[in-house]
Amino acid sequence: MKRLIAGTALGLIAMTGAASAAGHSVSACLITKTDTNPFFVKMREGAAAKAEELGIELNSYAGKVDGDHETQVAAIETCIANGAKGILLTASDTSSIVPAVRQARDAGILVIALDTPLDPIDAADMTFATDNFLAGELIGKWAAASLGDDAANAKIAMLDLAVSQPTVGVLRDQGFLQGFGIDIGDPSRWGDETDPRIVGHDVTAGNEEGGRTAMENLLAQDPEINVVYTINEPAAAGAYEALKSIGRENDVLVVSVDGGCPGIQNIADGVIGATSQQYPLLMASKGIEAIAAWAEDGTKPSATEGKEFFDTGVALVTDKPVDGVDSISVAEGTDLCWG
Repeated sequence: MKRLIAGTALGLIAMTGAASAAGHSVSACLITKTDTNPFFVKMREGAAAKAEELGIELNSYAGKVDGDHETQVAAIETCIANGAKGILLTASDTSSIVPAVRQARDAGILVIALDTPLDPIDAADMTFATDNFLAGELIGKWAAASLGDDAANAKIAMLDLAVSQPTVGVLRDQGFLQGFGIDIGDPSRWGDETDPRIVGHDVTAGNEEGGRTAMENLLAQDPEINVVYTINEPAAAGAYEALKSIGRENDVLVVSVDGGCPGIQNIADGVIGATSQQYPLLMASKGIEAIAAWAEDGTKPSATEGKEFFDTGVALVTDKPVDGVDSISVAEGTDLCWG
């Protein structure tokens, strides 16, 4: 069953986009969590291409590492001082960034959250994002259906992003658990569930080293873990290495979210069973279009019907489809991947 569901003196890492030539009357800023994660690299590429097409000057900024909140605040202050008409933001700290976002909006700047909703979500003018809860739910349903009757006795490791809550990582985590058939309690937090199938949660910082360490920690709690949820594909790759080191790489089901080209290849190679693919280029290009419209006549973007944000789509990618869960193949995911 197949259907596409629809990175100064302040420590700032700044990169000027392709449309930064002098003479543009409209400028925009892109502020990402890092400038190295392929997801944010593709986001920057999408924003730069659309900015060049529309004649908008784009200045891009990124934190040094995921979680570098202070650098993102400094970037917003720079964008305000430079008279930007719009800011595209993937926030490291979804609540602490709100005062800086408010300052930008008070200055007449359109602020659009990309990928990661702010807390509260209406602190930004609009959010362009994957439905991250749905992304998690898809891999949860797939994992449960793949296990069949054995899902009732699963031993699940939850490899999250960070301790900060709520975040996009919480949405994915809670979506997975709900999709698997577990009572999630408060959907804005992970760790309050009581289902005995959950061995535990650990954090990965969204990278391979963190994924390996978190997996080792949880295996120390229960070496018979047989299902692993991961916040993203680099964390999944690290988890796989930890499993491989004890000879269990072939009997544990690993699922993830992102859909980057290395992650899709990892499905083909048997490292990951399934992933939920998101589309960062579309998020960024639509964000630039929204800033252009705001600059032209003050029009603000609208949310997708029935949601609080503009949904840029998600699709489950696997070569082992299950009944009742829409998916696309690895070949199709490869055509749509990034990084």
